[in-house]
Amino acid sequence: MAKDPQSSALQTSALVERAREGDQRAFEALVDLYKDKIYTYVSRMLHDPVEAQDIAQDTFLRAYQSLPRFRGASSFQTWLYRIASNLVIDSVRRRSRRQAGAVSLDAPVNTEDGELARQIPDERRGPEQLAESTAVQEQVKQAIARLSPKLRPVLVMYDLQGMSYQEIAQALGCPLGTVKSRLFNARAQLEELLEQSQVL
Repeated sequence: MAKDPQSSALQTSALVERAREGDQRAFEALVDLYKDKIYTYVSRMLHDPVEAQDIAQDTFLRAYQSLPRFRGASSFQTWLYRIASNLVIDSVRRRSRRQAGAVSLDAPVNTEDGELARQIPDERRGPEQLAESTAVQEQVKQAIARLSPKLRPVLVMYDLQGMSYQEIAQALGCPLGTVKSRLFNARAQLEELLEQSQVL
């Protein structure tokens, strides 16, 4: 039987209030309620499970530290998504800076013994991992990863996480109309990318 959304919201509000008063178990219950959603969202945004795990944990750490300042203007879930989104944006910026200082893979490495050819570790997935996902799922993931940083979060939050327009607007700090526009554009761009890869 499906949970009543109103009673679920009341339960969450009660847990938040207890956590704000210093109840550690109440905060742990909140983490249990939202950890999978936050990890899934971050993972879909970054496509790096290790970094996604770190950012999901950091999201809850930041939430715990900021809990006394949480006033409930938005839902607790929306607040968590906003924290996670900001951490994802920071991570993407750091990646961009690192890539700006990237070294050519063809350039040799200088050592005391002379130049050596650069060796790159093989990071391809093994047979077990390949069996876990179909080629179509992989192409869809890649297409989502190619969406612009402004469009991707809206598509992931709405179509994959099931969030409402209002929750997304609060999480991203933008107007409702912007969310709808970005979702429309994200879907159009995704469809175009999938047609190019002949998935559709």
